Amino acid sequence: MYQNGHYGAALLFVAPIGALLIAAGFVELALMAGVTAVALAMVPDLDQRVPGVTHRGPTHTVWFGLAVGLLLAAVGTLVTVAPSLVGVVTGFVVGSGTIASHIAADALTPAGVRPLSPVDDTHYSLDVVRAKNPLANYALLGLGIACAALGVWVGSTVASV
Repeated sequence: MYQNGHYGAALLFVAPIGALLIAAGFVELALMAGVTAVALAMVPDLDQRVPGVTHRGPTHTVWFGLAVGLLLAAVGTLVTVAPSLVGVVTGFVVGSGTIASHIAADALTPAGVRPLSPVDDTHYSLDVVRAKNPLANYALLGLGIACAALGVWVGSTVASV
């Protein structure tokens, strides 16, 4: 997928997390989670700018996702808008989950991904749509925005009960 599609996938992933955080009273953390997910959405594609690193290689694996999650968990210990454990868990889930959303979006394309490489080189591709398809990318973006808005509404509604 392209940038808009990956932003949509990240929003689609983070929407229920934001809803839960808002419902629990962590509105600022929910906003930070959403912004962070969008900011991280294209990180796996930085491999295209690193000489010697193949595209959809190491940065498109669960191992990279876990590393990003651990990094954000460490950052979560510094977040003062929520208790430490909530910040750590949110950091890990948003970091690793956003990378996973990128991988999942790329699995929709014929090129697919090898998310467990080098442990398992199985190629996964749903071959639903080409990465450059603008309609698919904007549809995923629209779905992500709609789900994020729904998550804010649901979280706010539950919090006010």
